[in-house]
Amino acid sequence: DDHEAWNNRGNALHNLGRLEEAIASYDKALKFKPDDHEAWYNRGNALRNLGRLEEAIASFDKALEIKPDDHEAWFNRGNALRKLGRREEAIASFDKALEIKPDDHEAWFNRGNALRNLGRLEEAIASFDKALEIKPDDHEAWFNRGNALRKLGRREEAIASFDKALEIKPDDHEAWFNRGNALRKLGRREEAIASFDKALEIKPDDHEAWYNRGNALYNLGRFEEAIASYDKALKFKPDFHLASKNRTIALKKLGIV
Repeated sequence: DDHEAWNNRGNALHNLGRLEEAIASYDKALKFKPDDHEAWYNRGNALRNLGRLEEAIASFDKALEIKPDDHEAWFNRGNALRKLGRREEAIASFDKALEIKPDDHEAWFNRGNALRNLGRLEEAIASFDKALEIKPDDHEAWFNRGNALRKLGRREEAIASFDKALEIKPDDHEAWFNRGNALRKLGRREEAIASFDKALEIKPDDHEAWYNRGNALYNLGRFEEAIASYDKALKFKPDFHLASKNRTIALKKLGIV
């Protein structure tokens, strides 16, 4: 079958990363059989991988005209729309994918991210919860859920979510950092410092973590340690105005300035 041979050739080229050639092959397949939904779908993926997102979406649309229940096409169409910042449309596309395959944890996760980007945090959390029901060890879903909770001021829950992320991936420096910030906001400064220390073990040049650690030490009245922490922040970011300002305030507290 001519169209099948071209489609298979396209897939082989796609797997080799020769995307332009793969697209030309899918085009040939579609000349022979314009209603070949698989060739439209594969063409869409190749275009998406090239960053030609508008064209990718048009290709997925063709695939879905022919086979409206292709959950992968709805999913990848959603990803392309999200990359273009067209989040409402992306969510609608993920919803279609999930109508067809309700246990697609990645679609729930990406839907959650699109909702989070739109500031629809409650809905985002519900979406991450669905992803985690299906795949409880998805560390990124726990992390993003924690960030959404933190943005809502639900800090205890955010910390619990970061804890889950860190159980799964103990070297996630951002989870340690954001956990530290949530603890600090709750006035749990000793724990916040311990969390920043973990972040800094993993990424010693994180000037923000040094700075926030300094602030927690300052709040505890441990001014010398706070200054040492601000010094580290300034070592990695010499033009860090806030660190420099807080360092001066701490020096004043010690009567040095």
